[in-house]
Amino acid sequence: MVNLISDVVSYLESIAPPAYQESYDNAQLITGNASDEVTGILCSLDVTEEVVQEAIDLKCNMIVAHHPIVFKGLKSLTGKNYVERTVIKAIKNDIAIYAIHTNLDNVHTGVNKRIADKIGLVNTKILAPKKGILMKLTAFVPKEDSQKLLEGLHAAGAGAIGEYSNCSFRVEGTGTFLPSDQANPTIGKKGAIEEVHEDRIEVIFPAYLQGQIIHALKAHHPYEEVAYYLQQTENEHQDVGSGMVGELESPMAESTFLQHLKSAMNLNVIKHTPLRGRPIKRVAICGGAGIFLLGAAKSRKADIFITADIKYHEFFDADNQIVISDIGHYESEIYTKDLLLEILSQNFSNIALYLTKVITNPITYV
Repeated sequence: MVNLISDVVSYLESIAPPAYQESYDNAQLITGNASDEVTGILCSLDVTEEVVQEAIDLKCNMIVAHHPIVFKGLKSLTGKNYVERTVIKAIKNDIAIYAIHTNLDNVHTGVNKRIADKIGLVNTKILAPKKGILMKLTAFVPKEDSQKLLEGLHAAGAGAIGEYSNCSFRVEGTGTFLPSDQANPTIGKKGAIEEVHEDRIEVIFPAYLQGQIIHALKAHHPYEEVAYYLQQTENEHQDVGSGMVGELESPMAESTFLQHLKSAMNLNVIKHTPLRGRPIKRVAICGGAGIFLLGAAKSRKADIFITADIKYHEFFDADNQIVISDIGHYESEIYTKDLLLEILSQNFSNIALYLTKVITNPITYV
């Protein structure tokens, strides 16, 4: 079976839709021709010149990375810095670079779930669920066609709420219409007012699926003209958002937990605020720079918040209400490359998959 770069991109985007990335991000195919056949994939946290060379040596023509090598617009490609040199090297050697960044951070099976699993957290939930990314469809359909329509909408991705699928609401009513002389009514006659026993159907769906939801609505509805309307909702999407919060199977003393954290995440050092002399039970996490979630961690009554890239004065914001722990950006997200390999291996067993051996951490400790 031949797999194209576009096939890999489509699969990854079904796991972490691009619509879930933050506005500043650049999660997408950055270099490469989507119609090229894939010869091998190298999974990495970052893309550097060394990582591109590793892909060349392994005969991989695709790199799937967490961090985009290009964040800001490039106005020239002269090789004056590592970003330009990396991009030039990839293009010269026909290597596709695909970044799956904050969209993978923001799904409940993504980066933060991997950290939670490494630490041993249970009962995990998104720390700060996103609002405004769900829509509601309301449609009107003859009662005898309701089930067929609902099945089509559910298959297209509507009606999922947390751990529940096939969710919908319907109520009976009477629909009226007057077909014109040019109409081709399924029910009723041209020029005559018709009354029909109809169901009003309501379903929730992720906004980025709007196109396929409307396509399914029209494909499974018997009417020539379908009556429906869409609403943007302010509901939180419980499976999409920033960070994660969970619990330890059993509480640990603070010093014991910090040692456990060092071992589980293979850390050399942990920066943290003063310990409070209270056991650690509830843990909030955010891979990468996540101090913006401190308020959410406090509101969820977390005993410790684990993230990275915390500035000096931000440590004061713990205010003895929580322990803040900075484990390093690279260290918090390095296992993302393993996650990427696992995701790809579930669908592309016929493609050679590799984990980079290049240590891309720009920070060293003495």
